[in-house]
This record gives sequence, structure tokens and C-alpha cells, in this order.
Amino acid sequence: MKPDFLISECIRCGTCCKKGGPAFHSQDKYLIEKGIILLKYLYTIRKGEPACDNVKGNIFLVPSDIIKIKSRKNFRACIFFKEKERGCEIYENRPAECRALKCWDTQDIEELYEQNRLTRKDLLSGIEGLWDLIETHQMRCDYETIGYLVKNLNEEKKEEALEELTDMLHYDSRIRSLSAEKGGIDAEITLFLFGHPLTQTLRRFGISVENQGNTFNITLSNI
Repeated sequence: MKPDFLISECIRCGTCCKKGGPAFHSQDKYLIEKGIILLKYLYTIRKGEPACDNVKGNIFLVPSDIIKIKSRKNFRACIFFKEKERGCEIYENRPAECRALKCWDTQDIEELYEQNRLTRKDLLSGIEGLWDLIETHQMRCDYETIGYLVKNLNEEKKEEALEELTDMLHYDSRIRSLSAEKGGIDAEITLFLFGHPLTQTLRRFGISVENQGNTFNITLSNI
């Protein structure tokens, strides 16, 4: 959204930063590999996950990973946005989307937005064991399969669909806890490694999940 008054340079209003962190592109790879931006500050929107297109303003199923900077807790703003100073903690090392975004002229960000997105494979495929774990999780918690199962919740295959979705939820939950407890993986980077928990993302499919101990109760609004 463009401001109500004409400008031709950044006035440090913070509006862009308050809408959330940027996504990463291939030219940003060095920021992560060199540890300039740590994995604990990132999260992944996985292939097939419903997400908001910040340029077009609609919901779409992402065609591949989208790696983004986290927002502040209970606040949509980018985690690196400094509210008091209305500045950026990593300004000199900000990602390409931040460099391209000009609220008075969005052409550059629109051209960049869907190009050369950085994926988890670009960063982790060479790490034996960890990449296998991520690929297995992606396969077992595939959003295309989830969409198919959700449709079946209104049909004769309801019980089978509920069982499969429940199995997915258990697996998704276990892989996150076990990777930290047994694998020594920092719990703060699980949102980057495995994306959002299914207990959260299933809501976008019209499903409510209630976790009671080791039991998941699934309800669909139009059942």
C-alpha cells in the first residue's frame, strides 16, 4: 500500500517492517551460510502450504519453500525491526527484498518477489542425515495429501481420512520434539527445519485441532 502523501525516499516510518519479515532469495544465501542471520530467526513456509501473497494480496499454495525472517512474539513486525528507533538491526546486511522495497515505487519488489527463492535444499542438502529427515517429514506431511484428506472428511472415507490426519499430527509433533531431545538440534530452529506445526496450519484448511496430551481431536466446521 502506498502512503497518502508523495515521497521519493524512505522516511523511516516503519510501515514495511511492521508487515513482517522478508523472504529469502538465492542472492541472500551467504547471509545464512556465513551466520550473519542465524537459523533461529527464520521459519519456512513449506511447499503446498496456504500462504498470503504480499504483493497480490491473495491466498495461494506456495510452489516451493519460502524461507522468511520471523516476526516478533505477538507482533507482526520483523524480528529485526527496532520500534523505538524505527530502524533495522541488520540494515547493512538486510536481504534482497528489503533492499528492493520502496513504498513509493513497488516495481522492483514485484519483479523480485517470485524469482529465485531460496529453499531448505539449497542450504541443507549436503548435510547427511538432517536432509534425509527433512525430506521424510515433507513427504509424510505433504500438503497436497492433506488437501485430499480434508476433502474426504465430508465423504464416505471420513474415518480413514481422520486416521491418516491424526497419524500425520503425531508424526509432525514427534519429529520436532525428538530432533531436539535425541538429535541435539536447537528447538529454536525447528520452524526453519520443518515449517509451522500442523496443529497451526490445518486451520487454513478449515480444521480445528485440539491437543489433549497424546490425543489429537480433529473437527471440521462443515461436517
